[in-house]
Amino acid sequence: MSSTLLGQLTTYGEAMVSARRIARSPITWIVAVLAIAGLGTALALFQPWRLVTNTTVEEAAPTVAVAPAPDATAPTQAPQPRVLARGTFLSHEHATSGTVVVLQLSDDSRVLRLENLDTTDGPDLHVWLTDAPVLEGRAGWSVFDDGAYTDLGTLKGNRGNQNYPLPADADLTQLTSVAIWCDRFNVSFGAAELRPV
Repeated sequence: MSSTLLGQLTTYGEAMVSARRIARSPITWIVAVLAIAGLGTALALFQPWRLVTNTTVEEAAPTVAVAPAPDATAPTQAPQPRVLARGTFLSHEHATSGTVVVLQLSDDSRVLRLENLDTTDGPDLHVWLTDAPVLEGRAGWSVFDDGAYTDLGTLKGNRGNQNYPLPADADLTQLTSVAIWCDRFNVSFGAAELRPV
């Protein structure tokens, strides 16, 4: 056997012994467990798969059921909702498009309606009614939790048409913008200024 081959076999054998020693070391196992736990935590926190998933919600525009009069021969038509304010989404952290409209129903309840929404899916997304100005670019990404806001609930889907009831005490003279807010990372995916109609 040549000395070169013998040297290679000896080096390989020494490497295997070193690898076994490292694998048996308690420190190696601690580092491995911490790495796996860190990876699991990162996956749970960032949910990277949500960047490629979509949820489409198609809710009809809200109406209030009207009971027919006892002596009516024709069906009673429900009055159409009145538009109080409108806005158009602009993109912040993620590309976001669509419109928002505030509707007042015949029973005086109000609904925030997202129409033709298209944004990226993400972890812990909420619909916020806020008093913050809608600023373009990075300047507008994180301003919505600086002042007053009302959380209307979890975003039902990152695409489509959806309705969110407004609390009776929501003051639309003060709360003049809507944000698709990522509560996990405190950043706006997109926002719209509400303009009275």
